[in-house]
Amino acid sequence: MDKKERIVVIGAGFAGLATACVLAKEGYQVTILEKNDQPGGRARIWEKDGFTFDMGPSWYWMPDVFDNFYALFGKQASDFYRLKRLDPGYRIYYGKDDMLDVPADMQQLEKLFESIEPGSSKGLQEFLAQAEYKYKVSMSDYVFRPSHSITEFIDFQMIRKSLSMQLLTSMSSHVRKYFKSPRLIKMLEFPVLFLGATPKDTPAMYSMMNYADLALGTWYPMGGMNEIVKAMVSIAESQGVEIKLNTKVTRLEVANGKVSSIQTSNGTYEADMVISGADYEHTDQHLLPKSARNYSEKYWDTRTMSPSSLLFYIGTNKRVDGIQHHNLFFDEDFDRHATEIYKQPQWPGAPLFYVSCSSKTDPGCAPEGGENLFFLMPIAPDLKDDEAIREKYFDLLIDRFERITGQSIRNSIVVKRSYALDDFKADYHSFKGNAYGLANTLAQTAFFKPAMKAKHVKNLLHTGQLTVPGPGVPPALISGQIAAKEAMKILEKSRSIN
Repeated sequence: MDKKERIVVIGAGFAGLATACVLAKEGYQVTILEKNDQPGGRARIWEKDGFTFDMGPSWYWMPDVFDNFYALFGKQASDFYRLKRLDPGYRIYYGKDDMLDVPADMQQLEKLFESIEPGSSKGLQEFLAQAEYKYKVSMSDYVFRPSHSITEFIDFQMIRKSLSMQLLTSMSSHVRKYFKSPRLIKMLEFPVLFLGATPKDTPAMYSMMNYADLALGTWYPMGGMNEIVKAMVSIAESQGVEIKLNTKVTRLEVANGKVSSIQTSNGTYEADMVISGADYEHTDQHLLPKSARNYSEKYWDTRTMSPSSLLFYIGTNKRVDGIQHHNLFFDEDFDRHATEIYKQPQWPGAPLFYVSCSSKTDPGCAPEGGENLFFLMPIAPDLKDDEAIREKYFDLLIDRFERITGQSIRNSIVVKRSYALDDFKADYHSFKGNAYGLANTLAQTAFFKPAMKAKHVKNLLHTGQLTVPGPGVPPALISGQIAAKEAMKILEKSRSIN
């Protein structure tokens, strides 16, 4: 039987869509209010002259998380899109004529490790066995906990598992316990570059990302990452969710400890429950009255943020030979760039960068004979952002790309768009222009993250990359599911009282 409660979800990103889908399935009346002209949050698309660009996420890792979400609705990924495992998963450039392709097959991967560092295949087996354990524990015992307080984690079994998860060991020392080759170390440390701290300051628990990478594999949904958004919108609408685009929430009115109305650019909404998938700091500091906020301005200013990014969406009128779908350019000093993001925030002197060429796998995202290129350079949040700086780095990245790959593309560029800090702020109200949420440091893990529950507002919850469990597409899907369950508990309790 349909429940009478009305629920408003702010933001149609992955977390907001997941929340809405789960709640609508349970019979609640759900409306999503989205400020932009398309759903998906950072996973929107941009189309120009026959080119289609995924604007944000480009890596499809942890396919089990997507499968588990779709299964809640009797679906599977193949009902919405065709997944292709990439082989090689990606290429790492260490310099001109010095590259490494990461194979999908484990035996081939072990052979690769042996060819670089004799004896390292045994270390890889042990390293990935530990990483698998961390992944499975995290994805079962840890990740679906709402983390309201430390008491959720105080039991003998959890403490025992926490010790074996190596929360107090650094990723840097953990990797170096098994490997000596700088090439292999760079490969294994690269996933943490986006987690918000240097490998020396990131818990070894996050080696579970290496299991997701090397064992579970790198995949691509044909049509692009926005196919996931389309799948979730399809599920939401089939469950009766109403999605209001171009509807910017401007204020949350609070009376008697509850959100009494939601003011938007298109009028006023009322709801029994509000779940904000918008940027947490924006909701907390700019939508709520001061008396209803969870945190102070000082609290937010002292959070350690993950990086922002300088992005370039580039279309060429010719094929670019000799590159893979995913390409990592590690020809400069990893530690120096990490320091310039996390320790001494500044525009980098010699950045590492990443290039996606999805048209290598999916020719439909570029006109015939052309390529779809996506350049990404991690940068510190809250830097000065202007066109002159962007152009300086565009020239730097193109020059490095051409020199290292031996491919000339500058004179073949027919579509170009830049995207950086000011765009993240304008499009997503992103705090300090960050791209990936809070840094995954030990001091910002689990119950140390900004709380999902509003302390002073009974019918408000937060979801998304600035709360539990953290940044990334799979964690956002999980965050939405946790928020939905917490909302149901609150509504059921309210119903029983009344």
